[in-house]
Amino acid sequence: MTQATQSDSSRQTSIDKTAVTKQVAAVGVGGNVALSAIKLIAGIMGNSTAMISDAIHSLSDVFATAIAFIGVRLAERDADATHPYGHERFECVASLMLGLILAGTGLAIGYSSIETIATRSYASASAPTIVALAAAVLSIVVKEGMFWYTRHWARVLNSSAFMADAWHHRSDAISSIGALLGIGASMLGFAAGDAIASLAICVIILKVAYDVMKDALNNMTDTPCDREFERKIGGCIEKVPGVMRIDALRTRKFGNRVYVDAEIAVDGQLKLIEAHEIAEAAHDAVEASFEEVKHIMIHENPA
Repeated sequence: MTQATQSDSSRQTSIDKTAVTKQVAAVGVGGNVALSAIKLIAGIMGNSTAMISDAIHSLSDVFATAIAFIGVRLAERDADATHPYGHERFECVASLMLGLILAGTGLAIGYSSIETIATRSYASASAPTIVALAAAVLSIVVKEGMFWYTRHWARVLNSSAFMADAWHHRSDAISSIGALLGIGASMLGFAAGDAIASLAICVIILKVAYDVMKDALNNMTDTPCDREFERKIGGCIEKVPGVMRIDALRTRKFGNRVYVDAEIAVDGQLKLIEAHEIAEAAHDAVEASFEEVKHIMIHENPA
């Protein structure tokens, strides 16, 4: 869940972003509704608490995709009087909400699993059947496919909200693997396997939730970009004729975009207009070369 590469960012100009956003959301919602229904029915018919837990996880993905879609659409809005710097951070808000949904889902599944293990209610339950096992395999295949699909478009759109949604899909695929192992263990005679698998699913979901929320908070709190990205921006500025050196360079994330502040040294004998033209050339070079950069502010110092 990092910044999109320049090649991915440049592709935004050749696609209909609104249409792609709707398409990704439709695939996410439609796929999760279908999977939730299939896994819930399979869990009930196949006597599997792990599969029922997995169905609840898939159902939470429906709301997650809807929130991601809303976040992306809000982030697309132009700057206005109430948000003069733009609305990109609405994607961060959406990602944070996705993380909270994941955390809540994981805790609910974990509580149910611990209760089952503590009361030993699994001992009197019927063993899961092949129906639950088949549903787990289907879920792994479909959710992994949805992960790669959503991740691809998240990178193309440079969308943190859709990237969080992609990892939501991946967490569901991993939890289905846990369900598969637990169901298989229960079918082989290890009665507690199904409940233990649900507990493992809880841990996996909470880890993904932590990563999603951490990334969202980083993008909301003026966290700097990595050094390699700053090095590339510095290299771009230094190539501009008239720039003698870079005195300072700072970046800060603004949702899925970046603000840059730089101080450059120019010949102190130049006229103000000439120094300004060098700074403008550096400004234009950076904004033309890095799609992620929303704006760069450059101050020139006399050398």
